[in-house]
Amino acid sequence: MKIINPDTILSPSHLLTGQAIAFDTIIHAIAPLDELKSSYPDAEIIQLGKNSLVMPGLINPHVHLEFSANKTDLAYGSFLPWLNSVIQHRDELINGCDNSCMKKATDAMLESGITAFGAVSSYGLDLEAAAESAQKVVFFNELIGSQAQMADMLFSDFLTRLDASEQIQREGFYPAVAIHSPYSVHPILIKRALEIAKSRKLLLSAHFMESLAEREWLDKNEGDFKAFFNDFLKQSSALTSAEAFLELFNAHPTLMTHVVHANERELKLLSEGGHTVIHCPVSNRLLGNGAIDLDALESHHINWICGTDGLSSNYKLDLFEEMKIALFMHSETPLLPLAKQLIESATVNAAKALNLNSGEIAVGKDADMLVMQLDAAPNEQLALHLILHHYPINTIFINGKPVKGA
Repeated sequence: MKIINPDTILSPSHLLTGQAIAFDTIIHAIAPLDELKSSYPDAEIIQLGKNSLVMPGLINPHVHLEFSANKTDLAYGSFLPWLNSVIQHRDELINGCDNSCMKKATDAMLESGITAFGAVSSYGLDLEAAAESAQKVVFFNELIGSQAQMADMLFSDFLTRLDASEQIQREGFYPAVAIHSPYSVHPILIKRALEIAKSRKLLLSAHFMESLAEREWLDKNEGDFKAFFNDFLKQSSALTSAEAFLELFNAHPTLMTHVVHANERELKLLSEGGHTVIHCPVSNRLLGNGAIDLDALESHHINWICGTDGLSSNYKLDLFEEMKIALFMHSETPLLPLAKQLIESATVNAAKALNLNSGEIAVGKDADMLVMQLDAAPNEQLALHLILHHYPINTIFINGKPVKGA
């Protein structure tokens, strides 16, 4: 048992002062230091200094580790040129990122305070790096493929990767299922994957309405995707509609990533289905997809959380940086409420979406905590200051074990 005594605790919705935290792998009590010393007389005391802060570890719900070798290979600015560049450079990027490359990415996330992440795995090449990372991991085995004649082979490969992830026996590693998108996965494959996810009680993730090209293709079989699908797959029409895609997920709440170009009907379906939206502001900007309407999500009571996406569409895997970009991207939204929403999106709300027992400094929660050093005593704008100033993280605890500092 340990007792940590900071100046301030961010819980993350409110501030506590004059309180300490008793923990081992989980948080057992939050009370004044003397009270905890009396209750746990043999506990190790960690006395923190002036202007110290303890807050929950951050949770990155969406990252692609397999493309972590990218820096300047891919074309930014609009979606189809980027996608074509991914196809052109895919082999060299995949072959150029071994376990040490992906470990560098997971370590960078840890350094920035990310104590759990959702890894979307296209090929299973990141399984070892994810399994060996210090963080909690939800490992989303991704299914992709729109050609019916390839369905059995694609599904067999998907099952092989899923089964391999289910063989990982370590605390805090959770196999899951990802459906790439409505335009890239045949409905037959989607239905089969959903049956697996439901029978094995696995979390689901999908990309949805990321680009205007996706919108036009699914609605009208037109737009930038028309030539792409004709040239690469000899496909002249979409296999499903956006609404039909969402209806497949009715009985299984899913993490839907991007959702920049969803319409009112689709937002209603997302809300009714209890789905969560993952907002990746840097990726959306770099790929020219525009900014999601957060007010529309709020009006439909849709839970949204913040993620980094992968280094194929970002320059770093840092949620504090991602939240900073979001602050400036959504300039029409009141600043301080947005800052608080962003901090909650990267902690307590992400934990709920990923079924993790973390994201809060609260009794019974896993002791996933960041120890930070502020410049001055915090005030009511702490959430904003945390995002803007990226204060030093002195110690990181995961399940009560120090993985940095201490």
